[in-house]
Amino acid sequence: MSTHVSPSPGGGGVSFRQRLGLYFRLTRLDKPIGTLLLAWPTLWALWIAGAGRPDWKVVLIFMAGTLLMRSAGCAMNDYADRDFDPHVARTKHRPLATRAISTKEALAIAGGLSLVAFLLIMPLNGLTIALSFPALALAASYPFFKRFFAIPQAYLGIAFGFGIPMAFAALTETVPPIAWVLLLANVFWTIGYDTEYAMVDRADDVRIGIRTSALLFGRFDVAAVAICHGAFLLILAGCGLYIGLGPAWYAGLAVAGVMLARQVRGIRSRDPAACFRAFLHNNRVGGTVFAGLAADALIFGSDAWNSV
Repeated sequence: MSTHVSPSPGGGGVSFRQRLGLYFRLTRLDKPIGTLLLAWPTLWALWIAGAGRPDWKVVLIFMAGTLLMRSAGCAMNDYADRDFDPHVARTKHRPLATRAISTKEALAIAGGLSLVAFLLIMPLNGLTIALSFPALALAASYPFFKRFFAIPQAYLGIAFGFGIPMAFAALTETVPPIAWVLLLANVFWTIGYDTEYAMVDRADDVRIGIRTSALLFGRFDVAAVAICHGAFLLILAGCGLYIGLGPAWYAGLAVAGVMLARQVRGIRSRDPAACFRAFLHNNRVGGTVFAGLAADALIFGSDAWNSV
């Protein structure tokens, strides 16, 4: 494959400030949507595991870790896709695609950010630390699954949701069944919103041979997104019944359901711009679910919640 290569990849001719800007773009700090989609399920888990009153030090550790690991994952993703991104309209100007930075720099950044994230959780219990190793393995290996796995979005859902069992471990020193059910809900949600994202690049992905759920589902892509969103909401509703959550939780799910229905209606044209807007809108969905959960604990009290 031919790629555009800068005259001095990862080297001279670039000021320190410009290089920081390249690193900023590599880690997607200019595009926080991925961090938010990673953060919301972690916050759901922290509030449930903490019975509506989680330890704020643990919350801050997890939110900082979310930002660091998402940034590390982006660097690793661009390293894996460095020979594919130049051939995709949406990604051809990424720093590694243009060879504005070197592969060694990208790997060093990914490794450094992961190390800082690991150091952040060191004050937590042994189970949380132990779970951080499969979490890291998932984040590092996901970019390569697009080579051979027909639905990498499912794998991404596990990687993006692994903060859920870690949150329960940090606050309860165990990982109860409800944590894995919440993780399953996140897998369905991720398949739904990342299929919308994959629909943006469908033509490029066919040409270069990347596997995505949008290609797997084919002409049933919109129906598949609707089914995944529906499964996500039903599982969360079931979790609410199990925990004993009150009306604010279900109000939040109802509002989220309306949002997701509008997404499905908006992507029926399969217009790339509309699909990308639908994908971005999932930040509001995640926030709405969390708002319902937090309001339930604040307004109606979490003392009636069943122990998890």
